[in-house]
Amino acid sequence: MKFYSRKLIKPGDLNARNTLFGGTLIRWIDEEAGIYAMTKLDSNNVVTKYMSEIDFVSSAKQGDVIEIGLGFLGIGRTSIKFSCEVRNLFTKQSIIKIDTIVFVHVDQNGIPQPHGKTIDNIELIK
Repeated sequence: MKFYSRKLIKPGDLNARNTLFGGTLIRWIDEEAGIYAMTKLDSNNVVTKYMSEIDFVSSAKQGDVIEIGLGFLGIGRTSIKFSCEVRNLFTKQSIIKIDTIVFVHVDQNGIPQPHGKTIDNIELIK
């Protein structure tokens, strides 16, 4: 797994318990994974298809810096699949784990479209 981006937890990112709001974290993960899918498929025509069970392991608080990690799992005819972990940058404590996130390459009408990539021609490290 490679950690790609970092976020500083600010007051607007907090829930009523003054910890990181889960919905905000999921939005950040979806955006980061979408960008990763775009770079691997050389296309911005990708949509989120599926996220497996989301395991909130621990929380983050204001002032914490988190990092979002993604790991390549596989590629299909129209799809690409990753795993995800978010952790505290300094303590390395896991905050959230998602076993599987799937993105699908689509045409202008949102219909799944082959992306033309194979495990042999996809650049795994960028």
